[in-house]
Amino acid sequence: MTDTQPHAYFRTPTRLNPSAPLFIFLPGMDGTGQLFRAQVAGVEKAFDIRCLSIPGDDLTGWEQLAEQVVTLVKAERERKPNQPVYLCGESFGGCLAIKTILRAPHLFDRLILVNPASSFNRRPWVYWGSYLSHLLPEHTYQLSTLSFLTILASLDRILPEDRKALLDAVRFVTQQSSIWRQSLLRDFYVSEYQFRGIMLPTLVVASAQDKLFPSVSEARRLVNLLPNAEMIVLPDSGHACLLEKDVNLYELMQSSRLIQPPQPTLSS
Repeated sequence: MTDTQPHAYFRTPTRLNPSAPLFIFLPGMDGTGQLFRAQVAGVEKAFDIRCLSIPGDDLTGWEQLAEQVVTLVKAERERKPNQPVYLCGESFGGCLAIKTILRAPHLFDRLILVNPASSFNRRPWVYWGSYLSHLLPEHTYQLSTLSFLTILASLDRILPEDRKALLDAVRFVTQQSSIWRQSLLRDFYVSEYQFRGIMLPTLVVASAQDKLFPSVSEARRLVNLLPNAEMIVLPDSGHACLLEKDVNLYELMQSSRLIQPPQPTLSS
């Protein structure tokens, strides 16, 4: 997996769908956008998909990353000004989605947060462990990614080809960039007042078997803060739930009260 772009950019993982609403996906720590692959077939039924891709050696802060997303979305909206925009962030991308919404709420119509990493500081072993990453030799760090996969995902619920994609994505991020993104998560802060000001209809998806973060309790916290939010709990899913073969994000959105994607138009 290579990336020659100097800045974050949008990938289009499927054919363009100009007449459909935009669906913007902000990925987890890997930053590749490649791991949305398992959800494309469902979401493309009603949306024009863009996946953010962040260079593997990127050391950009929250505000600059959020501004890059805003710039990219503005360009997309200019091409299709009358279509709604759905913003979806998973894990690290959930934090970036929140920062982006706070920066330019007028650009978006719906918000979806999947196991957002906004609870990073409330899981002590993750918080303190993040300080140790820079002490590992590069070879040891690479080996540690293998054991980390069992915490990151419920591997028995993921198809073999998607397990391989997950490993490739985790390895894509350099040690320096991983340390930097963990530091961003340690520093992530949004006040209750700011959360209460996010008026967009919001869906929070939480995995009950998340071994990395307390995602269900975080979802409850966010739903209590966000004025127009609801939550869906996936009882058997791990943190990287969007790779699981039995999880269909499009169907979850359809089943929610607040987020009702338009039905696909049949061609004559």
